[in-house]
Amino acid sequence: FVPSRDFLPRGSGIVTRRPLILQLIFSKTEYAEFLHCKSKKFTDFDEVRQEIEAETDRVTGTNKGISPVPINLRVYSPHVLNLTLIDLPGITKVPVGDQPQDIEFQIRDMILQFISRESSLILAVTPANMDLANSDALKMAKEVDPQGLRTIGVITKLDLMDEGTDARDVLENKLLPLRRGYIGVVNRSQKDIDGKKDIRAALAAERKFFLSHPAYRHMAERMGTPHLQRVLNQQLTNHIRETLPSLRSKLQSQLLSLEKEVEEYKNFRPDDPARKTKALLQMVQQFGVDFEKRIEGSGDQVDTLELSGGARINRIFHERFPFELVKMEFDEKDLRREISYAIKNIHGVRQTGLFTPDLAFEAIVKKQVVKLKEPCLKCVDLVIQELINTVRQCTSKLGSYPRLREETERIVTTHIREREGKTKDQV
Repeated sequence: FVPSRDFLPRGSGIVTRRPLILQLIFSKTEYAEFLHCKSKKFTDFDEVRQEIEAETDRVTGTNKGISPVPINLRVYSPHVLNLTLIDLPGITKVPVGDQPQDIEFQIRDMILQFISRESSLILAVTPANMDLANSDALKMAKEVDPQGLRTIGVITKLDLMDEGTDARDVLENKLLPLRRGYIGVVNRSQKDIDGKKDIRAALAAERKFFLSHPAYRHMAERMGTPHLQRVLNQQLTNHIRETLPSLRSKLQSQLLSLEKEVEEYKNFRPDDPARKTKALLQMVQQFGVDFEKRIEGSGDQVDTLELSGGARINRIFHERFPFELVKMEFDEKDLRREISYAIKNIHGVRQTGLFTPDLAFEAIVKKQVVKLKEPCLKCVDLVIQELINTVRQCTSKLGSYPRLREETERIVTTHIREREGKTKDQV
């Protein structure tokens, strides 16, 4: 018999509010340690639970807040295999307490961050008293693992199903088939946990449930927590065997590139003026590339929150400027009267000619064109402002070199201001 340890917090509502990275490490002695307090070794696992709860509250507050910052826990024991497990928050739809309005999307992003890794196995847990087709866990697993190569289905709460119903089709992998199949488990109820029901007794009760249930009796040997442990161990071993070659080649190529880089730095002299000049040129060049990308488009980091750079300038030309023109008031009656006066004034005492004199035409047209001057100059101002903002965004990468950043901004901004004067003259 292998003694089991009970140290993960349990309760109603959302209990896991930060990812818990649990590293199981085979060792002769049994103790636990947290990354945030490495000096302390925990031998009482009730204290481990209290520390998980306290550390969760330290970052998220006591009122159901969540955080993607993980808690790292290592458990050393002679009864474990070397294995890393990640306990993630359950998917929740409605915010409670201090939870943000977009709680569902925050948790979803947090989960995807972990399950998207090709090297990880996904344990998709679904309660049996819920329609499998609506399972968020399976839905998300399918998004990142459409072939189902690294997803293991776990069905819980089989003892809570309505009388006369069972999950036989699911557990026989007929309803929503998974390459690695499903395993049913019966965990302790909250009442059992509150009553400190022994894990050994809980496992015995689970075994009895499967052996005595008419729908699951024929597959009792493939059900239950001990079988899940064995399957996980086996699946993980196979998974490591499959992913190791590609992981190895990836590490080798990384090692080669690092060795190449190390070779470059072997003769590195920090005061070498040639190296400093090269670094300076590279940074200035990068600034130029970044600026061009922001104006021309196709940047390496696309802003999805607001328009910036070239897109904003585009909007100034195609939305703001036409809008300013449309706003201009224009009275045809006044214009006709002005044309009439202009023609008469040009002719003076002479008899009015057959053709409109050029001077009259020019006077009227100039008067109308002047109306365009203000919106055109306003348009130039807006574009200049956007260019200066873009310069500031592009120099953010030079943050480590404040003087270089300041000088780059000054030179480029001065150049923009010079061009502004010429542009306004042209307009």
